[in-house]
Amino acid sequence: MSEERRKRKLEREQELQPPDYGKMLRKVGVAVLIVAAFATAFFLGTRKRVSRLDAFAKCISSKGAKMYGLYWCPHCADQKHEFGSSFRYVPYIECASENDPHELTPACKAAGVKLFPSWQFGADPPKEGVLTLSELSEKTGCSLP
Repeated sequence: MSEERRKRKLEREQELQPPDYGKMLRKVGVAVLIVAAFATAFFLGTRKRVSRLDAFAKCISSKGAKMYGLYWCPHCADQKHEFGSSFRYVPYIECASENDPHELTPACKAAGVKLFPSWQFGADPPKEGVLTLSELSEKTGCSLP
């Protein structure tokens, strides 16, 4: 038998063999796993994250504490950074006037705030400076997580 005839015979035999379903199933399984991994990553990346300080920030709010600050103040930014995403629950009063960033708003003038950030706890005069979370916990009675 010539080499050419052997090749054609081998090709015909391969055409007559049933498809390898196991191989196809493995390919489909791998594709499904890849899609599932991307879907999980997307879900975890887009869902709302609950910060460990959310309850603490809400407690501070319920105790009547307020933070006075300026959008351009680096120390105010440091204080906000202490809370991370939980800062949205902290009562914050912006003291920079819309017309002049160095002019204080009437609410801040009335509170007697001069340095920033300043925290006010109830009727007490404002406490100036960046406070640690421990200090805020002591002042408000809110427990840290």
